[in-house]
Amino acid sequence: MRISVIIQARMSSSRLPGKILKNLPYNSGITVLGQVIRRLRCSKEIDDIIIATTIEKEDNRVVDIARKENVKYFRGSKEDVLSRYFFAAEENGADIIVRVTSDCPVIDPEIVDLAIEKHIKARADYTSNFLKRTYPHGLDVEVFKFDTLKKTYKNACRDYEKEHVTPYIFNRPSTFKISQVVAPDELYAPDIRVTLDTEEDYALLCAVFDYLYDRNKYFNAYDVINIFKQKPWLKLINKKIVQKKVSNTLKDEITEAIKILNLQDLKKAEEILRKYS
Repeated sequence: MRISVIIQARMSSSRLPGKILKNLPYNSGITVLGQVIRRLRCSKEIDDIIIATTIEKEDNRVVDIARKENVKYFRGSKEDVLSRYFFAAEENGADIIVRVTSDCPVIDPEIVDLAIEKHIKARADYTSNFLKRTYPHGLDVEVFKFDTLKKTYKNACRDYEKEHVTPYIFNRPSTFKISQVVAPDELYAPDIRVTLDTEEDYALLCAVFDYLYDRNKYFNAYDVINIFKQKPWLKLINKKIVQKKVSNTLKDEITEAIKILNLQDLKKAEEILRKYS
């Protein structure tokens, strides 16, 4: 049984273009994507690491990082990320796929291994640790069988299902056996955000790495949560950033838009949208 982690990565980003090339720690010469790769190498369950990027010229730089870090890479569709995952997994003979995104530079390999172990033990089709949010944003991991991915690739037809890879699976609990990893009490922190989507997120991550990296290059989730307990002001840095969310309906999308308008004190626009919620 071959377990492959596939990291989706590309240079274009709607909120922070080129974010995966930013340095962590600041001015260290190590990219965000490089940190994700190096941390996942500490996994005891993963057999190989594959960077799934696009055929766009700008993503040659992603390939350069993959080569520098000595990991595999696959190039496919820019918008159809689902097809990119399917062909990357097929080409590399993966039996179980672990999905991690390139904007999670504090990903914890122990949590990744926990998700893999639970997935296998439960004989699940799909396992994740965020369908019910208990861990901090940025420690997200999904695990699924190749057969599940193949079925999804053949049947998913909506754009958001192709762009986000797994909604077709987790929105069909009657079709797929779904397993959930829940954080223990000491790691329960759904209000902490250590993913990278904005400049505010990057400032926060720079601070976290400044505090923790010199002590242990592979600091874990406990270290992250403890530093937030010691320095609760860290949450203020990206407090007004809303995590991007896949909305299944127009009503769900309007609800998310209202949250963003409220954070920005755009009350008149919020009032108009509430009429449609």
